[in-house]
Amino acid sequence: MKEFTIQDKMFLELKEKSIFEKAQNYSIKYLENVFDRNVYPTEEALNNLLVFDETFPENSIEAEKVIELLNEFGNPATVSTLGGRYFGFVCGSALPVAIAAKNLGTYWDQCPTMHSLSPIAAKLESVVEKWLIELFNLPLGTSAGFVSGTTVANLCGLAAARYRILQRKGWDINQKGLYSAPKIRIVTGQAHSSIIKALQLLGFGQENIEWAEVDNQGRIIPESLPELDESTIIILQAGNVNSGSFDPFENICKKAQKATSWVHIDGAFGLWADVVDKLRYLTKGCNMANSWAVDGHKTLNTPYDCGIVLCKDNEALTTAMQTSGAYLNKSNDRDGMYYTPEMSRRARIIELWATMKYLGREGINEMIGIMCDRAKQFAEEISSLNGFFVENNVVFNQVIVSCENDTTTQNVLKNIQELRECWLGGSIWKGKKVIRVSICSWATTEKDIIGSVNSFKEALKIEKTNNSN
Repeated sequence: MKEFTIQDKMFLELKEKSIFEKAQNYSIKYLENVFDRNVYPTEEALNNLLVFDETFPENSIEAEKVIELLNEFGNPATVSTLGGRYFGFVCGSALPVAIAAKNLGTYWDQCPTMHSLSPIAAKLESVVEKWLIELFNLPLGTSAGFVSGTTVANLCGLAAARYRILQRKGWDINQKGLYSAPKIRIVTGQAHSSIIKALQLLGFGQENIEWAEVDNQGRIIPESLPELDESTIIILQAGNVNSGSFDPFENICKKAQKATSWVHIDGAFGLWADVVDKLRYLTKGCNMANSWAVDGHKTLNTPYDCGIVLCKDNEALTTAMQTSGAYLNKSNDRDGMYYTPEMSRRARIIELWATMKYLGREGINEMIGIMCDRAKQFAEEISSLNGFFVENNVVFNQVIVSCENDTTTQNVLKNIQELRECWLGGSIWKGKKVIRVSICSWATTEKDIIGSVNSFKEALKIEKTNNSN
């Protein structure tokens, strides 16, 4: 009799489908409860994660037991970023259609490296690229690369800038590297940490950054900019990570164009304001830049792992992302490997296309507009409570809140996190500790805001009680 092999076992599991049905049932049950459960895992759930601490198993086990283990101990230890009361980071939630499309794409298991590997992924990347150019009113010929997040998108945009500036000076970065290369200047204001990481990876180093003066909302003051030239990359923000403010794009881009400088906009969550009627004033002139980074998994609410780099200089982007190999099949259609650092990557374009197709311009306008409304509601309600102060002008989805001193702010934040009604993180703003509120979920309702503000109130009450004892 033939020995029953691991291959036989997997063919049988695929044919019987029970593990897929079980996982699907668990997933649907999770979605049914995610809006009502505690936002952060309980201490019991966190302690139960110790079950995963084991030596590597010697033998294969039943697939159903693997799925059951994940559901029993993994499910309770998740953070409810899908719900309406997670405000800790600008994560976004995920639209139902996006989750469904991602699941379908998981079963397809496509790789958009080349058209020959996945015609459907190549087609959807081409379509979405055109949609993004239309939505953001970008120059025709702008190229899009679909990457894991804004950190990689920023890396790609800045790599394209590095290539073009050095190429103009007769230096081929791909052949000669950075040793003895002409100097490139970096100018920015309050850059996000992903920008700093990208600059470090590209070999620029933090000490080479020329920091422009910013105003009390974190926006670059155009008059404070150093003299720009053709060796300069200037990095702007569409959405300050704390205040949510936007740099004055039009004014700065005009200066940069006159000097032949490269402008890169980090628009991780804020670039989507350009699609919203009542917020478009924030992004005026952003289409004058050379490259842009934006996330789908933040404000647009696709699932995680959905970054986008946009670059109007196709040659600069594709040369910076250069890929070659005798075994690669270059086609007359889109081959995604020429627009991103990765070759092997999943087809995240499936859920991005599904999200954009589902919402349309009108849906994006309404959904993001509501997020902005909820942020303003939060600011108004928290300002009405004694002991809390809103530290920024709320123009988009960010609210930063402080208490009477740093110690109280820090303790109140800890109390809020332990109450688990909502979840938020802390930051530093103008030298003081603040509580940072990021509202970026389609699911956040007026009721969620009211409950969260009440949690702030309860947290301050606990702090005062503790101090009086």
